[in-house]
Amino acid sequence: MARIFRIVGSTIFALLALFGTAWAGTALWLHLTGALRLAALAALVMALVVAVLARRRARPLGWAALAIAALAVAGWYQTIVPRHDRDWAPDVARGVRADVSGDHLTLHDVRDFDWITRDTARERWITTRYDLEQLQTVDMLTSVWDNPDIAHLLVSFGFSDGQHVVFSVEIRREADEVFSEIGGFFHQFELVLIAATERDIVKLRTNHRKEQVSLYPIDLTPQQRRDFFMAYVTLAQRLEARPEFYNTLTANCTTVVYALAKTVNPDLPMDRRIVLSGRLPAFIDELGLLAGDGPLEDRQRDALITPRAQNAEEGDKFSDVIRNID
Repeated sequence: MARIFRIVGSTIFALLALFGTAWAGTALWLHLTGALRLAALAALVMALVVAVLARRRARPLGWAALAIAALAVAGWYQTIVPRHDRDWAPDVARGVRADVSGDHLTLHDVRDFDWITRDTARERWITTRYDLEQLQTVDMLTSVWDNPDIAHLLVSFGFSDGQHVVFSVEIRREADEVFSEIGGFFHQFELVLIAATERDIVKLRTNHRKEQVSLYPIDLTPQQRRDFFMAYVTLAQRLEARPEFYNTLTANCTTVVYALAKTVNPDLPMDRRIVLSGRLPAFIDELGLLAGDGPLEDRQRDALITPRAQNAEEGDKFSDVIRNID
């Protein structure tokens, strides 16, 4: 029996040491550069060697060495904090800010870029004002660029005066950064809430990135529409007050929206399709919130707006074109 315990203990020690080293090595690689990165990785390998040698002399010494190394890495990792004041990529340089006075709401730093290519645009940030009593529609947009099971999620709110504002939860890249799913697990990116016009954020994806974008009207009561909109406003104010990190799994474009939707419907169930975001329409339909009649397959086909957006002519009202409104 004692031999079995020793084997189990050694196995647990080895797994923790290997997993911890791999995790710490990835974090160090992502957050450090140059000679400091090399020195930190060398120190990490040395700590692993010391822990293994210490365990050979006495098992408690090995665990102690492993614990000290873990505390050192954890202490360093805690120094990585989200910030507002970095050299951001232009499209995420400003998170939306919101002022509320009763039924009247003002959004500052709404993105309204004229995109020239998928990476360049004539930049314009605007201030928009809304009367919450005029909030009429909520549309879910999914944008697929490769794997049909994975989509970026946007939510567009429409008002009776013809205005639409789209909210998009995104990574806040620095000017020299590109997105990395791995980096999203290791505090490499901050989280930003972008508010934008449809002619900016939707047209970018349909016409310049050539993504498959679908628009689904969501069937909510007037109070639910208002509560959902205000959940986004609360998120904007929270991020303005204190920045937060993006996380590839727990704080991304769909899981954050799911948390916002929970404020409207606390009984909203968790489902794997929240992560497999390309399948969200089926999940929303099962909840009875996807507007329209007929088989889901037909509604999904009709929801595709990329061809309409690409056929829009200069001077057309983009929001009407993608909705087939004459």
